[in-house]
Amino acid sequence: MSLSKITLWLKSSNINFTKIEVASADASFRSYYRLFDGDKSFIVMDSSLQKESLVPFVDITHRLQRVGVSVPVIYKQSLDDGFLLLEDLGNEDLLDSLREDNFESYYKKAIDEIIKMQEADTLGLPSYNAEFLGFEMELMQEWYLEKYLGFELEEEDKTRIKESIENILEGVLSQPQGVFVHRDFHSRNIMLRSDDSLAVIDYQDARVGAITYDLVSLLRDCYIEFDRKKIENLALYFRDQKGLEVEDEVFIRWFDFMGLQRHIKVLGIFARLSLRDGKDGYLDDIPQTLKYILSIAIKYPQTKALVKVFDKLGIINKKGNE
Repeated sequence: MSLSKITLWLKSSNINFTKIEVASADASFRSYYRLFDGDKSFIVMDSSLQKESLVPFVDITHRLQRVGVSVPVIYKQSLDDGFLLLEDLGNEDLLDSLREDNFESYYKKAIDEIIKMQEADTLGLPSYNAEFLGFEMELMQEWYLEKYLGFELEEEDKTRIKESIENILEGVLSQPQGVFVHRDFHSRNIMLRSDDSLAVIDYQDARVGAITYDLVSLLRDCYIEFDRKKIENLALYFRDQKGLEVEDEVFIRWFDFMGLQRHIKVLGIFARLSLRDGKDGYLDDIPQTLKYILSIAIKYPQTKALVKVFDKLGIINKKGNE
């Protein structure tokens, strides 16, 4: 039904095209179509099932453009219908191109984009405060442990999880705050242009938050993993480019605790996408996400209790979660 509505909108807007085809969908209720007009192509974003997401998308697009971040050009919009006509950035995202011999150079390019993003206007954006950070982490217990894996947690385990979450919050909030946060800055949301430059997408849920959030989303991507020491060196590259006067150990701790927050949240979200929304593809990414959590949580006394819970439940050795 949406495709017929899109076709009517395009014709009523005097937008010429010879062919339209499905381009992709994402974890939300948005869909994307590729529009052809001769040798030119465009993308139609269909947010008709989630119209409220279009206003922030347009708003954030303009904020990022003003600080020089490469984002898709918006050629036409209909907020009432839920449609946008966008620049076609192609089919190649960063994940498609990352390899052992090039990830450091690509990640440095992406880090440079983070630094530009953090200069964007944050007026009116919601805050990544303690309440929201905690709420996100609570999704793990509800959706991953209880609903997806089917555990009935003992009070002792719930207490360990709660205390670990509180300690992670403390670690996250101890670092500089108040910068623009893309909120999902990973290799599938970074496109490669034909000249090998990067373009950023899927930023409509931006918030104001911690300085390492987008950095850890990029460098500890749930969809791909690289050498831990090289990743930490890239994190310190960000620190140096930002001109932050902070010791290596302190910055890596900020980075680690921010990663724990994000990956604990993501476990819950991946499980929820499957159980609630029928999107099972993200279940394949749970093992990598879990690996990040366990490898970092065991490093710090404040979070070792979380590892104990996962060990007690048998998750660490559970097939498919190693």
